[in-house]
This record gives sequence, C-alpha cells and structure tokens, in this order.
Amino acid sequence: MTARTSVCRWGILGTAGIAAKNWLSIANAENAELAAVASRDAARAEAFINACSASRPVARRPEALGSYADLLARDDIDAVYLPLPTGLRTEWAVRAAEAGKHVLVEKPCAATVADLETILAACRASGVQFMDGVMFRHSRRLEAIRGFLGADEDGIGPIRRIASQFSFCAPEEFHAGNIRMLSQLEPLGALGDLGWYTISVSLWALWPRLPDAVTGRLLVAKAAAGSAALVPVEFSGELFWRGEPEASASFFCSFLIDHQQWVHVSGPRGSVRVDDFVLPYLGNELAFTVSRPQFVLDGCDFRMERHDRLVTIDEYSNSHPSAQETNLFRHFSELVLSGKREDVWPEQALAVQRVMMACVASAHDGSREQAP
Repeated sequence: MTARTSVCRWGILGTAGIAAKNWLSIANAENAELAAVASRDAARAEAFINACSASRPVARRPEALGSYADLLARDDIDAVYLPLPTGLRTEWAVRAAEAGKHVLVEKPCAATVADLETILAACRASGVQFMDGVMFRHSRRLEAIRGFLGADEDGIGPIRRIASQFSFCAPEEFHAGNIRMLSQLEPLGALGDLGWYTISVSLWALWPRLPDAVTGRLLVAKAAAGSAALVPVEFSGELFWRGEPEASASFFCSFLIDHQQWVHVSGPRGSVRVDDFVLPYLGNELAFTVSRPQFVLDGCDFRMERHDRLVTIDEYSNSHPSAQETNLFRHFSELVLSGKREDVWPEQALAVQRVMMACVASAHDGSREQAP
C-alpha cells in the first residue's frame, strides 16, 4: 500500500495497557497519526480514546470502532499496531496483511514458530512491512554500544559471554487474573513477555550469527483460574555459538523477582554493562558502562583496580520525541511512506521465536540441547 500523504495513518487493534503508551509514541512522531482504534466493543474503544485524549490530546481525534474487521476495511489506515493477546494475534496479523496494512505486533510475536511463519508469509505476499514492538532496538544507545563490541582497539571483543535478566515481582492479583497467567491467551507466560527481550538482546549482539544449540529450564510454572495449562513464571536458558569464535549467553526471566533489566556482554578486553536495557531509567540521558578492570601486583600489594568508563547518549527515557518508543513508530512510518521494506526485522523476529521455542522444547526434554 502506498501512502497518499506525508503521514503514516495508524490503526490500533485492541485496547491493552501498552497501547496507551503507543498512543503517545504515535503522537510524538511527526510522520505518524492515529486514525482509528478498534475493540470488540465500541464503548471500550471510545473509553480508551477518551482516557488517552485526557492525558495527551491530539489534533485529530481517532475514530472508535467496535470491530477489528471494520478497522482493516478502512482505506484511511496504512499500518496497524496489534497489542492483542498472543493467542489471538496470528489471525488478525494475517488479516491485516491481506488487507494491505503494514503490521507492527507486540511480543512475543506468536505462540509457535509455525504461527509466525504464517504471519510473515502473509506480509511477504502483500508486500507489507512486518516488525515486532521491541522498543529498545530503536534506541540510539544500541549504536553506541555496538562500537565497543568489536575486536578493534576500542572494543572488548570478540564477544565470549552474554548474561541478561528481565524480571518484575507481580502482585497477587496479577497471578490470579492477568492474561499472562492464562495459557489460552499467553501460553509462554514470563518467557514470552520478558524472555523475548533477553533473547533478542543476545541475538542482536552477535547478529547475524545464530546460536547452534540452546537449552532451557522451566523453574516455576503457575496459572490463573480458568487457564487451560500452566504457564512459565520463571525460566532460564543458555545459548551456544560453536565454531570460531565460540560464545555463549544466559538469560533469566521471572514474574517473582523485583525489577531488574540488565545485560552484561564480556570479551577478552573488558565488558559492557547496561542496567536498564529494556525500559531506560527516567531522565534525559541513556547510559552504559565499559569496564576494563586491572589486577595489579606490586610486591606484597595485590589490588584489583576499577577502570570504568560511563558512556552517555542524549536521549530521553520516555514520553518524548527522542525516546526509543517514538523512534520505533517514526522509523516504521518512514518505511511505509517511502515504500521501502527492511527484511532484517522479520528475520530477527523469526530468529527470536525459533530460539525461544527451542528453549521450551529443551525444558520439556530434561534441558537437553536443542537446535533452534
């Protein structure tokens, strides 16, 4: 679909909480505009628009629709954002692509590799852009981090080890009724919700090399009343790159441990540490630390010296035209308006999905190695 204006016209399928954040992201992107919001109940879509308008008014009020199909049938929609539950996502992502709409989906992108392959095939057939909604991939901080991961004089590389964790301690009401505790809606639980990020950052660091094998371990599984099966609440995994150079990565995700969202990348000449790689801490700068400690032996004096360099990037953490979530919608809208397509986004999303599902298969097979 070729846009007729200099603004990409968006529609949102669903009124999940994350959609309110992206109302603001679309509003902050100068090349994007929200045209309509659809829910299965028009009153719910109207209430969502009213709440978002009160928080962040926009020049053109989006239209509230009581049907996802009605939104896809509109000719004033260029792209759709799908914050629908994972269990419903495949059907509507495919229908959006078949309607000629560009597709931005929340993560995890699908419940299975086959489901995501179905979505991507529909997007290719219709010539539309696909992308997942991982916001940190659109931060300018990643460009700066990349400069320290190589094997050149400034770099720590080649990368030998990556470790990451993303967790939050969910309250009892979350465990009792949140959709992430219902297998029919979010079958991957914490692994899909949080582990997608940790796997994504590891694959980003070593891209385009993909791991040769993975293992997974289901540490805790629970479910809310009415769930068809248990879902992962705490999960850990390992990724292995064989050959030259060898590398490995570990990740941990949990709904039972308080807020942590760090990644640590290590090589022969130091390490890079990011304490807030998913949701940057509040402020107008993003930061990471390049660490090259030195062990000094001076006679009887044995000492470990800290040699850290704090690198900062001028980028707001949230709710600003420079923030990573705005960059996501700005870049996606630019692709739509230009008619260009970037294959790297569906390729990387499929890689994350393959690794994730191989970790699940490993967890169900005594944590034996699996090929993703």
